[in-house]
Amino acid sequence: MPASNADPCYLPVHRLAADIAARRLSPVDVVDAFLARIAAHDPKLHAYIDVYADDARLAAEAADMAIRAGHAVGPLHGVPIALKDLIDLQGRITTGGSPVWRERRSPATATLARRFFAQGMIVLGKTHTVEFAMGGWGTNQHFGTPWNPWDLAEHRTPGGSSSGTGVAVASGMAPWGIGTDTGGSVRLPASWCGLSGLKTTIGRVSAHGILPLAPSLDTPGPMARSVEDAALLYSIMHGPDPLDPHTLSAPQAADPFTSLRRGARGLKLARMPAAERDGCTPEVLAAYDAALDTLARQGAEIVEIALPCRFADATDMTGRIIGSEAYQLIGDLVDNPALSIDEAVRPRIRLGRGISARDYLAALAERDALKRRFLAALDGIDALLTPTTQTAAIRVAAVDQTTTPAHFTRLVNLLELCALAVPNGFTATGLPISLHIVCRPYDEATALQIGWAYQQATDWHEHRPPGL
Repeated sequence: MPASNADPCYLPVHRLAADIAARRLSPVDVVDAFLARIAAHDPKLHAYIDVYADDARLAAEAADMAIRAGHAVGPLHGVPIALKDLIDLQGRITTGGSPVWRERRSPATATLARRFFAQGMIVLGKTHTVEFAMGGWGTNQHFGTPWNPWDLAEHRTPGGSSSGTGVAVASGMAPWGIGTDTGGSVRLPASWCGLSGLKTTIGRVSAHGILPLAPSLDTPGPMARSVEDAALLYSIMHGPDPLDPHTLSAPQAADPFTSLRRGARGLKLARMPAAERDGCTPEVLAAYDAALDTLARQGAEIVEIALPCRFADATDMTGRIIGSEAYQLIGDLVDNPALSIDEAVRPRIRLGRGISARDYLAALAERDALKRRFLAALDGIDALLTPTTQTAAIRVAAVDQTTTPAHFTRLVNLLELCALAVPNGFTATGLPISLHIVCRPYDEATALQIGWAYQQATDWHEHRPPGL
């Protein structure tokens, strides 16, 4: 078979997988290329907390032999992936970004990882996360903050809590990866690292074997350099799992590729209310307006909408629920002053200590009522479009840890919706900007369809960080 001349580290995964399957690329060469790139760039970018170099090479050799023998287990056999350091792999260390769990060995393998192994995929390593996944800026006081690859001169926020996955994929140190999203933790790093990141509806993808933060909100999601690759990864992630009861009550997922390429014509897309533009930078708003114009030219109808609450109100309500559920899980850790816990994370979780059971249950009831009103407001509308973040990545030194960048994202978790973040421009200094496509519960296929249509008309997702 002829060899592929393209750099495998920046090939779209659907092409990378096809080249491996056709034996134009060997899994051994692909894994070696990624490991070499990690060795060259991760000392500065700090995306990985652990790299499984020896095991990845062994798995690549096994995949290569199986494919050459005609025993490929599926179209993704031999394709590498990076996993967030919340996802258990039996016998390996999973720290959840905390030195408290520095020696915590996973008791079992997460369902999600088992699905990847069943496809013959190869785990390159674990990526950094904010401690306990509790934060949107992407910082980690004890293990270090990954370096946003779009500015190699100045340390900027990578987005959190799936910071390491965002940096690894954006810099070509992984073809794609997994994040988790409790209030924006897939979409915030996707926004600031120039990626396509899908927040799935709770119950769509099994969370069994993934360290929890707020179980009523946590969802795993794919992070990739294009919507097509995000759809490909999502297509093998979703499905019922007896070990996660949320997945057993979720409606059956449609194959995203059935509708992925249908385009935007005939879709009704809502712009955010004018009052929600406050707080966004001019460059973010210009990119947002241009994205709506692009989708309108593709045949979508852009409509106005009145929402039953402000995004800021939903952000606050989500914070109360996260604090309550997180404190129930790890309150004994954050209340122990002898333990080394991130000074920014400790007060976020201790917020839950002051929330009574009555107040928590009232917040859940308020959430259910708001969900009904929000879905009524979306009646007849295929998606609500907003910016993903109000600004591009800021300097890490300028972060106010008492605030959150999850202004537009937390509402999606609160109301059990799904959403896709896609690149829609750059600032004058070359930092990515992102569009947020919000859809009804379990309608991931429509979010991916809209994102794919947008990427057919733009090339923002094809840009690479300069110098990498």
